[in-house]
Amino acid sequence: MSIEGRTALLAGATGLVGGHLLTRLLASPEYARVIAVTRKRLAVEHPKLHQIVTDFDEVEAAVASSGVNVDDAFCALGTTIKIAGSQEKFRRVDFDYVAGFARAAKAAGAKRFLLVSAMGASARSTIFYSRVKGEAEDAVSAPGFAALHIFRPGMLLGARAQPRPIEVIVGALTPLLNPLMMGGAAVYKSIRGEMVAEAMVAAALGASEGRNIHTYRSMAALAKSNS
Repeated sequence: MSIEGRTALLAGATGLVGGHLLTRLLASPEYARVIAVTRKRLAVEHPKLHQIVTDFDEVEAAVASSGVNVDDAFCALGTTIKIAGSQEKFRRVDFDYVAGFARAAKAAGAKRFLLVSAMGASARSTIFYSRVKGEAEDAVSAPGFAALHIFRPGMLLGARAQPRPIEVIVGALTPLLNPLMMGGAAVYKSIRGEMVAEAMVAAALGASEGRNIHTYRSMAALAKSNS
């Protein structure tokens, strides 16, 4: 089918990357409809934007009952253990909600699924955060999307509703630190949220199929191709 008139399903529109995704998807001529799944109604008005307001514990039922049919699903859900309040609550967002959204997207017809994960994600990691991220990557692989794009950024930079002090510090040092990260260390470079969003949209509109892992260099290249 033609890429014109695509429908995007988006989770995490109130976050750093998700907010940029929402802006870019609404501005993209390739997308005729953007469906944002949120806990609270967004203060955004746009003729392309449709909202499904639900608790993410019920995301599969909510998307199914809406009757939407989608092409591409973008997942930018995520929190921190500090913000969540416990490891259990962190896992609920970064694994349970992500996995549920992937199942909902597949049931709604999504052919492509794009996930914001994290550098170091591995289901075999001894680090809790990285292990949950890796398990989430495995979970979204299970539904069998024609194309799965997993984005593993280093430190994410940009303005957040809830500022993270370490990101502010790293952001100030990024002009000095990033040029020093060469070769294999390039994957750990800090990256701005809008660049990740640009890369995700470019990947969705590309021809790649199967499971694709994106780190700093490929995200930068994708973002440049979509600018």
